[in-house]
Amino acid sequence: MSKTPVGTCSFVLFLLLLLTPALSSAVPEGINLTWPGGSAGTVTFDGTVHAKRGLNCDACHIAGLFQTKKDADKMTMAAMKQGKFCGFCHNGKKAFAISDSANCKRCHQTKK
Repeated sequence: MSKTPVGTCSFVLFLLLLLTPALSSAVPEGINLTWPGGSAGTVTFDGTVHAKRGLNCDACHIAGLFQTKKDADKMTMAAMKQGKFCGFCHNGKKAFAISDSANCKRCHQTKK
């Protein structure tokens, strides 16, 4: 009869808990996150679109692009144009460029 040491079980449990966020999608299906967005209009993050492109929470949060606490980051267009926050991917190479004014409406929604 073989007994598994408690330390080994704890380590395996720790690994499972650590990997769980990597298995989840960016935002659950059908859920959008919004921010005021200033004069350009409300900004909408569509988690479903990002998840369909193979991104999960860790792709941006654990990688250090965003903090995990809501409203902890002060996102600005200037920072994004420097490759921070959304601008890390939305640079015209990996995803549409935020610096191209033709793309503003892809994230900013103005009220009619």
